[in-house]
Amino acid sequence: MSTGSAVVVEAPGEHRLTAHEPRRPDAGEALVRVHAVGICGSDREVYQGNRPEGYVRYPLTPGHEWSGTVAEVGAGVPAALVGRKVVGEGFRNCQVCDRCHAGETTLCTAGYEETGFTRPGAMATTLTLPARLLHVLPDGADLTAAALLEPAACVAAAAIKANARPGERVAVVGTGTLGMFATQFLRANSPAELLVVGTRPDRAELSRSFGATDFRTRDQELPDDFDVVVETAGSASAATTAAALLRRGGRLVLTGIPAPGADGLDPTDLVVRQLKVHTVFGAAPDAWAHTVRVFGAGLLDPLPLVSHELPLDEFARAIELVGSGDPKVGKVLLRP
Repeated sequence: MSTGSAVVVEAPGEHRLTAHEPRRPDAGEALVRVHAVGICGSDREVYQGNRPEGYVRYPLTPGHEWSGTVAEVGAGVPAALVGRKVVGEGFRNCQVCDRCHAGETTLCTAGYEETGFTRPGAMATTLTLPARLLHVLPDGADLTAAALLEPAACVAAAAIKANARPGERVAVVGTGTLGMFATQFLRANSPAELLVVGTRPDRAELSRSFGATDFRTRDQELPDDFDVVVETAGSASAATTAAALLRRGGRLVLTGIPAPGADGLDPTDLVVRQLKVHTVFGAAPDAWAHTVRVFGAGLLDPLPLVSHELPLDEFARAIELVGSGDPKVGKVLLRP
């Protein structure tokens, strides 16, 4: 396979485009030709240098949200994978600890390792990784849309924990990429009502197109009798806003990671109202499998969330766009 290009972040604020030599897959590995790679806030943290200690290793090729096609496999990997469209899990779990055996791979006790943060990521022409992390897509899948399945899988983990049943009243707090995916996953469970709460009135139309039956901003009057709420905003007040939407005995799933000093949930309120609180960080294999299934069934439409597709050499501009706060900027993809 010919040499290509890769983005390398040498240190915070320092990056270059370099020649990329594909790494032949060892036993148990697959080499993927990258189609598209998404940029999220954590990639911006990598570039700016404010990712928590132990959660990044420089120099680094970023990129943990990606899609591609298997070009080559190592020993012990089914040859039938070659030519298949795939996405892949980022967490490099050990597979032998107690948590891994329970299927909770994001809680692996061997320590944190993740594609695009501590291991080479997908902002390159190819990516070589353990084949066990791959999830195969239908042959007709749109690989540009599929590049967004990593954030979707994190939301799928929340949807699984929320366990919304048909006819329940459900709500989503947050209108970013994760909030729009949460809306689609919850819509697939046939809720009686699906409320989206956010700070941006311009997201009302998109929310409704994804299945919301109501949209409100946080300064409007909000109900307090919903069965299930999924929080995706990660703002200082998002968790308290989400908890206040619930009926007694309701179920709350928190996915956002706010900055220090955020409003905490009142333990007395949690106990007296008997709220069930779940949290999500990353996506285990079952959430990935659920995402690929829902995507393959046509119930998940990531494409409307993509606003920019740029070549690798525009990495700096892509990072700038992601942090711009411009409401016209949605999901930014790089195309190796």
